[in-house]
Amino acid sequence: QLQLVESGGGLVQRGGSLRLSCVASGFDLGFYVVGWFRQAPGKEREGVSCLSINGRRANYLEAVKGRFTVSRDNALNMVYLQMNDLKPEDTAVYYCAADGSGYLSESGTCPEANFDSWGQGTQVTVFS
Repeated sequence: QLQLVESGGGLVQRGGSLRLSCVASGFDLGFYVVGWFRQAPGKEREGVSCLSINGRRANYLEAVKGRFTVSRDNALNMVYLQMNDLKPEDTAVYYCAADGSGYLSESGTCPEANFDSWGQGTQVTVFS
């Protein structure tokens, strides 16, 4: 059974850092583009970052560029999102997702429709 499970969320003060992790089971993540999405209360889900299969190309939401870094370890079937200089507006449920097409979007964004496997989400709350 194909499954993604996120961890690492929590409560952090403005300016702090968190590292989210996502482990895949039931499939080889090394054949998938991976992404992180978030959904804040009352807002639509948005793509935060997505990463090519070999980890060499990444797309980022403009609001997180320079603060967030996505990475992967295909040998461990893991994806990570390092989040630094967190702001209250980063508060959301963060989701890990996998795109079976294997192709990272050339648009610079992470189109949600491309991702067909999703985790259950982990809550990130940033307070002032």
